[in-house]
Amino acid sequence: MAGYGGVLPANETGFSPGQSSTGAPQMPFPALKVARRPGGDERVIVLVHGMWSRPHVWENFRRYFEARGYRVVTPTLRHHNIEPGGEHHPELGSLSLLHYAEDLAAEIRALDTRPFIIGHSMGGLLALMLAARGLARGAALLASSHCAPIFAFDISIASVFRREFMSRFWRRPQLPSYAAMRSGVLNGLGEEEARALYATLIPESGRCLAEIGFWFFDRQQAAYVDAKQVACPLLFLTGTEDRLTTPSHAWATAEYFGPKARIEFLRGRGHWLPGEPGWETAASKVERFFEIEAPLFRIETDAAEAVPSGLIARTA
Repeated sequence: MAGYGGVLPANETGFSPGQSSTGAPQMPFPALKVARRPGGDERVIVLVHGMWSRPHVWENFRRYFEARGYRVVTPTLRHHNIEPGGEHHPELGSLSLLHYAEDLAAEIRALDTRPFIIGHSMGGLLALMLAARGLARGAALLASSHCAPIFAFDISIASVFRREFMSRFWRRPQLPSYAAMRSGVLNGLGEEEARALYATLIPESGRCLAEIGFWFFDRQQAAYVDAKQVACPLLFLTGTEDRLTTPSHAWATAEYFGPKARIEFLRGRGHWLPGEPGWETAASKVERFFEIEAPLFRIETDAAEAVPSGLIARTA
């Protein structure tokens, strides 16, 4: 698998040099400089879950990386330490992305080393927010929510939240129906697996949904990430069948971060990459990114400033 620094050959990616798997043009990467991994550093990964979730959704990834010598931290987002069907905290519906980010930042600062971060869905956006604060050695974004100022909205997303959008969802917790989630979020799972997973989900902050989907109305711009403040490499992984964080939206988000980002499209996969059949493929790509690309390469500042955008993309 090619890393930063060039265009992948057509026979490796299935598409021609200078063109992404989505048909979007590619731009060259700036020169990269090899840097040695600091000796003795403990390898730490922070797994950030997304909407409606708790740390249990990372069980596969936790075991995978612990078996490879990583220390794995799985924080619980504020007021998500409840059981499905239980009474949620009265402040849950009004929590902001900024609340989650502050809590995560405090937990990371308490570590004895700067970690790698893996985020799923909304957790991917939170990982980007943390990276912009200089708290990540590298970040892998699995089916990541877009950040402001990326505009991302289409009918497939609206179909997931159609019930919520008919109410003042931004003031209360929200959990879409099973039918809506089965179609737009859990479509990469079999029926039995999808029902079992849905039974473990809990309501999410409606305010966070509003901050992500309608960031242009948010005076605080909670979902905004300044790409210039991100100083670590980013790997975006997105399923070609993802109907919530669609491939086109993932491409736009990755492109926003220019030469710091690389994106791969996982053929036939949906949104729930941490738990869908074949999750090992995503985990192995993240492992390779952390082991080879993120620790050994850094972007030359002057070269990065000279190139406005650059992506390497492939479909696996």
